[in-house]
Order: sequence, then structure tokens, then C-alpha cells
Amino acid sequence: MPGSGWYVAEADEEGVVLRFGAYTRTEAPGFHFKLPVPFERVLKPKVTAAHQIDVGFIKSGNSSRGIPGESLMLTGDENIVELGFSVFWQIKEAQAYLFNIEEPDVALKAVAESAMREIVGKSNLEDIITGQRGQIEEDARDNIQAIMDGYGAGIVVTQVQIARSQAPGKVNDAFRDVVNAAQDKETTINVATAYRNDKVPRARGDAQRLLQEAEAYREATVAEAKGEAARFTLVYDQYKLAPEVTRQRMYLETMERVLEKSDKILLDPDSASGVVPYLPLNELTRKARGQ
Repeated sequence: MPGSGWYVAEADEEGVVLRFGAYTRTEAPGFHFKLPVPFERVLKPKVTAAHQIDVGFIKSGNSSRGIPGESLMLTGDENIVELGFSVFWQIKEAQAYLFNIEEPDVALKAVAESAMREIVGKSNLEDIITGQRGQIEEDARDNIQAIMDGYGAGIVVTQVQIARSQAPGKVNDAFRDVVNAAQDKETTINVATAYRNDKVPRARGDAQRLLQEAEAYREATVAEAKGEAARFTLVYDQYKLAPEVTRQRMYLETMERVLEKSDKILLDPDSASGVVPYLPLNELTRKARGQ
């Protein structure tokens, strides 16, 4: 609305009103009034928009290339790593963002590079390229935020994301072999651990089963021995009451068990009349052999 004092701050904006060039107030999104120019003018930064700064690399379509002056960093184990990363941020306080730092985007990029170099300088090359990238990103975000808060920049760093991390081109193939060997080592350890986790519980289960079987056998054997001892005690008690009868009964029971499965021929001594009886021994022998 040219010439009038009314203005609109969109949903993603805040209105920062200046009176004669000096900050006066910050107004939320919506329809507002200000004094006409040249008394007051308004700046409307987009406070909810996501901003991105790339450090150490330049995007080119679906690929990217490193910037040697920014991407080459010295690691804690005295190696060189080629590192490129992105910093994502938003405006937290519009007044501070606009007036506390000149060119806050440039300052943020310089702070991000410095903070990342400090973290890389305390880390090993293998950790930077493989397993510790998430921790490095988190530490870098915290360090960048702390420095920018110290400057009163009025921004919030939402994320740091490593886009490229590799050894320099001349040694990259050799280092890739080292990384692959480390991964093969880890895979072998995992396979061995899985084998151990399978075999050890099974062996323990088998050992427990054998112990339980031995315990059951022991209890059965002891119970059987106690039963035999009790039976013998009963027989002995009966024997003391009637020794002759008991001996006779034991003899008969023993003979019954002995003769139960054998062939028997009964001779009546009164009917022999002095003649030697005929015994079919051949037939008895074949019968005993099952022929």
C-alpha cells in the first residue's frame, strides 16, 4: 500500500520497524500500522525459512566437488581428510540477526569451518569416514551454536550434515582397502559372536539335561535299593518267626525260577522196576536249540 502506513507481515515473516533508522519494535505476522516513510520503515525477514550453508564442497546437479582450501583438514591421528558438510539454520531473533552482526551468513560459514576443524583435529580418520559421523555432526552443531550465541547472532543451528568425508584422492583407494578390511574384521567378529551365542546356551542346556537325567537315575537307583532292602528286611523278619517254613518257601521259589524255562522229564522211581529208562536226548537237544 504505497504512501500509507499500513503493511502486512506474512506468516513466515516478522516486521522489524525502524524509526529514523533506529530499531523501534518487532511485530508478529499480520496487518500492522507504522508511520509513513521517511519517519518509519519496516524490514520483514523470513524467520521460519530454513537456510543452508555448504562448507568444503560445491553442488553440481546430482554430484558435488570439493573445495581444497575448505575441505582438506588435519585429523587427530595426523592424516588428511577431505570433508564437506552443510549447516542448516533459521532466524531465532529477527532484531539480533539484522543488527548485531554484519553479514551473518558469512560469519556463520567461517564459524562452522573453524568448529569442524577443531573437532576433526581431535578425531581419527577412520572414525570420521565410518562410524563416528553422527557424533561429529552433533558436536559440530553444538559448537557452532555456542559461538553464534556468543556473538548474539540471533540464529539457531538446526542440523549439521556431513556430505563428503574421504581420504584425499591419491590415498583414497588404499584407505578404502583398510576400511574394507576393518569391516571384514567386524563381520567375522559378529559371525563368531553369533556362533558362540548359539553354541554356548545349547551346551549349557545339554549339560543341564544330563545333570537332570543323572539326578533322576540316582533317585531311581536309591529308591530301588531302599525297596530291595525293605523287602529283605521283611523276609528276614518272617524267617525269624518260622525259619523252617521260610527256608522251604525260599527253596521252592528259587527252583520255580530256575526250572521255569527249562525242559523237564519226570521219573517215577516206583515204576522203574530196575530197568534203565529211555531218555530221548537227541530230540530234547534239538528242541532246546529251536530246531
